[in-house]
Amino acid sequence: MRWLNYHHLYYFWIVAKKGSVTEACKELRLAQPTVSAQLKALEDSLNEKLFEKSGRYLKLTESGNLVFKYAEEIFSLGNEMMDVLEGKPSGKPAILKVGISNVVPKLVVNRLLKPAYELNDPLNIICVEDQTDKLLNELASQNVDLIITDSPIPPSMKVKAYNHFLGECGVSFVGSSELAESANKDFPNSLGSVPVLLPTSDSSVRQELNRWFDEIGVTPNIVSEFQDSALMKTMGKSGVGIFPVPQSVEKEVLEDGTLEKIKQVDSVKERFYLITAERKVKNPAAIRICDMAGRELGV
Repeated sequence: MRWLNYHHLYYFWIVAKKGSVTEACKELRLAQPTVSAQLKALEDSLNEKLFEKSGRYLKLTESGNLVFKYAEEIFSLGNEMMDVLEGKPSGKPAILKVGISNVVPKLVVNRLLKPAYELNDPLNIICVEDQTDKLLNELASQNVDLIITDSPIPPSMKVKAYNHFLGECGVSFVGSSELAESANKDFPNSLGSVPVLLPTSDSSVRQELNRWFDEIGVTPNIVSEFQDSALMKTMGKSGVGIFPVPQSVEKEVLEDGTLEKIKQVDSVKERFYLITAERKVKNPAAIRICDMAGRELGV
């Protein structure tokens, strides 16, 4: 069997992540000549050039990128093994960093995350909300453990990550009692006259709604668009316009009596995904979220 010096590989991995030998030396607490010599030894043993200069920084070659991908998996598995072998409770809650795409309704996020708190082990969930593309970069940098979003990874994003479909549900239009009465008279044609609030065009449900509007031949009277579904709900409650909500959280939206259901639209689907850096979900809390998603979304 060919022998590989894992010390050399580890130093290479740190240098690749930091982008320079100088920065890697700070983390490794080693002198620059030592690290440079280890990198040279690895390149010699593999008979491949792994880095090339790019200004003040180092850039991975094609071979370097390949080695880095394997190193990522090797040292991630090593860390996982140590976590499993430790196996003893530390007295501190486990931390799960969840990236929340800002187009996902907050009530749906609450539904999806709730089962994770049912685990016996203490858990601290840190939620980070942002645009999906920015969250994917955070996932690649290991700053979040998983992402909850409304669409699969776009082909334009060159990140190593995997989609896990959680479920889907239809939508219902809701609004204040006065607007609901007007909208109900000739729905869905009434969408062209009553004020309508919609998610912004970067959300998958908006694309579904646009398709449906085209099918029924209605141009909605859009008075405002929102990335934040909670803000859309607040504006809707104040009577600014009617708006769509996922059927899975319809009950919660209507429970305080300030809004009324207008009509249900089953042909428009809102879908939800979990995105992880690993093909197989391993985190116990993430597994629980996936397993219970169907129940929470009512599918």
